[in-house]
Amino acid sequence: MRTKISSLSKNKDFKSLLAGKKITNKYLTIFFKKLSDKDNEKLNLSIVTKKKIGNAVQRNFIKRRIKNIMNEATKKTKLNLDYSYLLLTKKSVLEDKYENIKKKLILDFGKI
Repeated sequence: MRTKISSLSKNKDFKSLLAGKKITNKYLTIFFKKLSDKDNEKLNLSIVTKKKIGNAVQRNFIKRRIKNIMNEATKKTKLNLDYSYLLLTKKSVLEDKYENIKKKLILDFGKI
C-alpha cells in the first residue's frame, strides 16, 4: 500500500514537533509527535537540511534520497500515521552508501 507523503507547512507545527520525542543516529535526527489537526490518511514528513551540509544541489540530492527511502519504508514496515515526523539530516547522509542509510532509517522507524 502506497501512502501519500505530505509536508508540514505551519511554523507552529515545526515548533511543536521539536518539543516532542526524538531519535538520533549517525545520519539524521527524527523528531516525532502526535499533532491534533493531522489527517491520519497521509504520512506527515518534513525533511530539513542545513546550508552547512552543501550547496543546493547536494541538499536536494539528500532530500530525494530520504524521500525514496521513506517510500520504500512505508511498503516494508507499518509506520504509525498518527505521528508527524521531522527529519534533520546530517552530513554523513551525503557521504555514505544508500543501503546503509536505508537499513538504519527503517530500523529507527521500527522503534517508533
